[in-house]
Amino acid sequence: MSTNFEKHFEEDVDNCTLEQLRDILVNKSGNSKLANRFRALFNLKGVAEEFKQDQGQADKATQYISEAFGDTSELLKHEVAYVLGQTKNMVGAPILRAVLADEAQQCMVRHEAAEALGALGDAESLPVLEQFFEKDPLLEIRQTCELAIERIKWQHSGLAKSEALQESLYSSIDPAPPLALAKEYDVEELQRILNDQKRPLFERYRAMFRLRDVGTDAACLALASGFDDPSALFKHELAYVFGQIGNPVVVPTLIEVLGRKNEAPMVRHEAAEALGSIATDDVLPVLQKHLQDKDDVVRESAIVALDMFEYENSTELEYAPS
Repeated sequence: MSTNFEKHFEEDVDNCTLEQLRDILVNKSGNSKLANRFRALFNLKGVAEEFKQDQGQADKATQYISEAFGDTSELLKHEVAYVLGQTKNMVGAPILRAVLADEAQQCMVRHEAAEALGALGDAESLPVLEQFFEKDPLLEIRQTCELAIERIKWQHSGLAKSEALQESLYSSIDPAPPLALAKEYDVEELQRILNDQKRPLFERYRAMFRLRDVGTDAACLALASGFDDPSALFKHELAYVFGQIGNPVVVPTLIEVLGRKNEAPMVRHEAAEALGSIATDDVLPVLQKHLQDKDDVVRESAIVALDMFEYENSTELEYAPS
């Protein structure tokens, strides 16, 4: 997602009650557009993260958000899990643990639930994360649990307070912090760490986010070299990062990744959303083409990405949920 992604989908909550937002989110009417359901979700997030000011309303918003886990849309449910992790509201932790453990949920949704537990820094979730890290049959789940475990341990070890980190331009709580500023790295060295499959995944992610925070053309091209990695999880995070940075230098690479016939849908979907965030002219026909994609999550991502494309190329700053 770009830094404008959430702003784009957020409305003034005074225009709707929490119950009205929930009804849009879960598509109670059967007629709510996907983009408006995202808007309702981010409005509810805004309430859920204000738990220090109004715990009752925040808890209610969290519960309403979680009702969307019964939906059929993999894309929406994975975004719901992401949002619960970003609220910093620990009320969401038991919900996320249940989603991770639910093998009837799609891989992308379970992965996002595990990542969200890491974002919350929920030490009580370590036994569950360790269980699925050791035994889950899906590599994406095992790798996500590995990252979440390491992030929680990092946060509770004291390093989160003692390490000097570059102040980020992005508001997201990431799967790993950037590599600390105590050591200077050039782009080439960060690229080597990024692509060194013998290193711990957590360290490679830390190099990824250090490169993101550098954000130059050279840093973006270094990040793009990671799209040859065998890990779908790793590649999907790269695409996510490009949506945040918004640098057009990677548009050709993202178009190529989106068009890969044998690429994992979780990678292709994130490439589509990144293209919608970058929103250069050559992106539009590509996204329109993928409205007919064979993968549901990619088709839905093209819808969301086109909505984002219109926003980035418009003077309209507000959309009304309906």
